[in-house]
Amino acid sequence: MTECKRERLDFQASEKRRVEAAFDGGHLSSDGGLLFVRELENRVKILKRFAGCFYDHRDPGYVEHPVEDLVKQRVFALACGYEDVNDHDHLNSDVLLALACGKADPEGRSRIRARDRGKALAGKSTMCRMELGGTKKEPHKDKYKKIVLDFEKAEKLLLDIFEESLKDVPDELVLDLDATDDPLHGNQEGAFFNGYYKAYCYLPLYIFCGDHLLLARLQTSDVDPAKAGMTAIRKTVRELRRRFPKTRLILRGDGGFCREELMDLCESPMMDFVFGLPKNKRLEKLLESAMSESREKFQPDGEAVRTFSEFSYKPLETWEHPRRVIGKAEINDKGENPRFVVTTMKPEKWEPKELYEDFYCARGDMENRIKEQQLGLFGDRLSTSWIKSNQLRLFFSSFAHTLFRALREDGLKGTRMEKAQCWTMRTQLMKIAVRITLSVRRIKISFPTPYPYKEMFHQVLRQIRQVPIRC
Repeated sequence: MTECKRERLDFQASEKRRVEAAFDGGHLSSDGGLLFVRELENRVKILKRFAGCFYDHRDPGYVEHPVEDLVKQRVFALACGYEDVNDHDHLNSDVLLALACGKADPEGRSRIRARDRGKALAGKSTMCRMELGGTKKEPHKDKYKKIVLDFEKAEKLLLDIFEESLKDVPDELVLDLDATDDPLHGNQEGAFFNGYYKAYCYLPLYIFCGDHLLLARLQTSDVDPAKAGMTAIRKTVRELRRRFPKTRLILRGDGGFCREELMDLCESPMMDFVFGLPKNKRLEKLLESAMSESREKFQPDGEAVRTFSEFSYKPLETWEHPRRVIGKAEINDKGENPRFVVTTMKPEKWEPKELYEDFYCARGDMENRIKEQQLGLFGDRLSTSWIKSNQLRLFFSSFAHTLFRALREDGLKGTRMEKAQCWTMRTQLMKIAVRITLSVRRIKISFPTPYPYKEMFHQVLRQIRQVPIRC
């Protein structure tokens, strides 16, 4: 008895007409906006330079997919919302993705092995071998994992891209520091239970300057993230000081970064800091007069009342000398809410209220950037068994974030999406169904006629084409 494979899909009829469907549309893609990312990458070459941070120890005679193509394929897939390496066993036949990666034969007709024909891109196994690469010094120890990332070069490249984005030498740079949890759900290397987050997790350290990502360093959760990250913070500060010797650097972070070693670093010439300060009974006693004033002003069922105070403070053992502390005596409908920050910022430049509300609270925007990378670009997808390969995944997410930031700055400026986060850019700009028609002379991309943002599409392309091409 012959078994027939039923490919047609039958749906509920519409009046007297049948509704049928089948996977026979030919070369279609749901990621039409990827053409913009391709156009931008061909000019700024962020991923090309990131690929230059890898060492490829493979035999050139057997290489079908250069490292640059693999890096572009992985990052473009993240940008389009495909978080898993397993997705690439289906994406490897996506003609539009192959075109974006620079494949001369996007249909994959010239692949060496017959089973790979029609699949221009790499599958999950090749992508996995890149993620699990060995070490630079001993590539021969593993037969297959011969693509290795130089982490130091990749971190330096993030700073290079940031420096290139600045039109003039700034008078000051505000560096936002934060560490957040990346939950783990297996026996990953370095998995520890963190009591604060109540989960097994990593605690990656992030450094942002505005919306520019400067550092994404993976750390285990069994250590103080500020102390464990001191080496990386010092290195970043030292590199920025070398590049911008006349620029004042201001470090800003929550109470987790209020550490003597870090504050001592920021008390160098041309540096300042503003850190949250965990409250204690001594601090609350010093704030009592301001809190009494807030109690007098507060009305039940009314708006929150804030009174600010400043004083010199030194813990009994941990600090070497007194420092300026700003106290916020707030009362709201839930009760008293005292908060403190410690800073080197001068009183004549920053009054207590402005320093706290206008400067310190502005660090909340960095948390939006972290959320964008971890949730929108899958920076929390750290499910390999080793820290090294999970750090590589974090780098892929970081450069996807950097590419989106460049798209916002160079392509979306002046449009309704110039401040959009990556998931909005993805759903409204990139996830567009297209039909691809290939011939000898051209590749035609057909967009849907009723697409509502046609004018913005033309504007974005015009602006990207004005971006200077990097050599």
